[in-house]
Amino acid sequence: MDLGRARQQLDGDPDALRHTLDEAIGQTRETLDELRALARGIAPPVLTDRGLPSALAAVAARCTVPVELAVDAELGMSGGRLNPVVENTAYFTVAEALTNVARHAEVQEVNVELKADTKYLRVQIEDLGHGFDPDLAPVGHSTGLTGMKERALLIGGQLTIESSPSSGTRILVELPLRGTVTKWNEL
Repeated sequence: MDLGRARQQLDGDPDALRHTLDEAIGQTRETLDELRALARGIAPPVLTDRGLPSALAAVAARCTVPVELAVDAELGMSGGRLNPVVENTAYFTVAEALTNVARHAEVQEVNVELKADTKYLRVQIEDLGHGFDPDLAPVGHSTGLTGMKERALLIGGQLTIESSPSSGTRILVELPLRGTVTKWNEL
């Protein structure tokens, strides 16, 4: 509606046009932020229905780079499910990391490994492609890396990145399995 009003103001009142366009830009940004927040909370059906190992296998199959996926036997057992927030965080971290590898790493293969013990789910994504200098591309300047780190921190986990232009990239995410998520249903 604001854009329609702006069209009407195009020839007559430049100050009103500027104000109308500023409002439209502000509303668009708010809408995008809300959509991003909503999308972060929506789990794909395969994750909800079949669990993390199946969901990661589906993500790996869609990746344009071959993925070697190794899932701890405990996680692969039927019926053994983790807290939904932990599963979502692991899923979206791997999905984002594989997207980054496909876009930037120029590799022949990427390795994804999931292991669980009594306290943590550890997810490691590793490639031997073109890494990056963390000083030149800090986590705070990359939306994908920032999102992965924020997701892990939000549930009491941590994400570390080891990378250099000559040795590829290794991402390690440690997600707590118990006791740190108090409002997981609100994420």
